Amino acid sequence: MTEHGHSQQEIAERINAPPGRGVLRDVVYGGIDGSVTTFAIVAGVAGAGLSPFIIVALGLANVLADGFSMAAGNYSGTKAELDNIRRIRAIEERHIHLYPDGEREEVREILAQKGLSGRVLDEATDAITANHDNWIDLMIEGEYGLGSVDPHPLKAAMATFWAFLIAGMVPLLPFLAGVDQAFTISAWMTMAVFFAIGALKSRWSLAPWWRSGGETLLIGGAAALIAYLVGSLFHP
Repeated sequence: MTEHGHSQQEIAERINAPPGRGVLRDVVYGGIDGSVTTFAIVAGVAGAGLSPFIIVALGLANVLADGFSMAAGNYSGTKAELDNIRRIRAIEERHIHLYPDGEREEVREILAQKGLSGRVLDEATDAITANHDNWIDLMIEGEYGLGSVDPHPLKAAMATFWAFLIAGMVPLLPFLAGVDQAFTISAWMTMAVFFAIGALKSRWSLAPWWRSGGETLLIGGAAALIAYLVGSLFHP
């Protein structure tokens, strides 16, 4: 885990520019889905005994079409999240204008639940409600449980697409190169991608890298095995 500094300057810079949730979820989601779905196609088609040309054609179609579809879906979902935050902000602005006393009591209750009381609670309530933007920000966080940093739909979509594209191309590389035993090599390369994504994910969690990598490997491997078994049912 990366530790951050605690000098006055470092604290001010970090608090004044919070990073939000970032794109970690989008990258992991896109990478795992890209490698799983593409290898599922590879495994299914290979299990059916079809030619490498068909594997490459279907794999490339999946990488481009499904990658774009996932990116578009993530963009729409993140934008809906952003629109909801804006809607809630508008509600709170209207309520502060129409019911200032009630909204002030809500601020007081939020601060009281954070441990403030007595004169300190009164002064903190006065200070926050004296600033319109700070007042609304506290309500969004304390009343609705939403973060103070707005999500970025385009950034989320691009992170998902590129992660899907890069990870999704790995199972196709042996077939594009025309090597012998392309399916076996593709399987090992895909398993390595599953493990690498999980191990990388451990940088942002408390789980050890080998456990996180193994968990992702099991999930992806199970999906690939199912696809291969289904494809083998149609082997002539």
